[in-house]
Amino acid sequence: MKEIILNHPMIEHKISILRSEKTSTKEFRELISEIATILCLEALKDAPLKEIVVKTPITETKGYVIDENNYAFVPILRAGLGMVDGVLTLMPNAKIGHIGLYRNEETLEPVEYYCKLPKHIEDKTVIVLDPMLATGGSGSAAISMLKKRGVKHIKFLCVIAAPSGIQKIQEDHEDVEIFVAKLDSHLNESGYIVPGLGDAGDRIFGTK
Repeated sequence: MKEIILNHPMIEHKISILRSEKTSTKEFRELISEIATILCLEALKDAPLKEIVVKTPITETKGYVIDENNYAFVPILRAGLGMVDGVLTLMPNAKIGHIGLYRNEETLEPVEYYCKLPKHIEDKTVIVLDPMLATGGSGSAAISMLKKRGVKHIKFLCVIAAPSGIQKIQEDHEDVEIFVAKLDSHLNESGYIVPGLGDAGDRIFGTK
């Protein structure tokens, strides 16, 4: 099982505020970004380091850095855009791609409408961003799109997940690690996560 569910008091604190219907658009955006930073920190725990020489004001010493060129972040439009600033806080030179998928409200199946990825994406570790992992259909479809373009190393970051979403990714892509801030109980008859936080895209962009 390759899902990693964060268990930290600060995550619980931020998720509780995020869920509230009274939370403003500004605060909602900030919280999504902050949680994305924490998720990315966890996802980069195995990042390889390159040794360099650092000249301090006192002397020279060994240092270790991550080669940011080896990474790309790919938000699933549109809600995934809310996580971009948070992950770029840690790795500002990483490349950014975009995958556009929307969920058919009747079938709940993902429909592709856009894909723009950095050059040499097949050589990078790609971290997919989407705040909500509900049915898992969009996440699985985005991963499949990346694999068709030769990407071999993929991680998936989400703020809230339902068990069915995690199961879908694991069944379709057992090689992909999933990093989740909070695992909720189930989906309702409309395919929304319960207790969830509503439509993340609408709340990030203030469209409802």
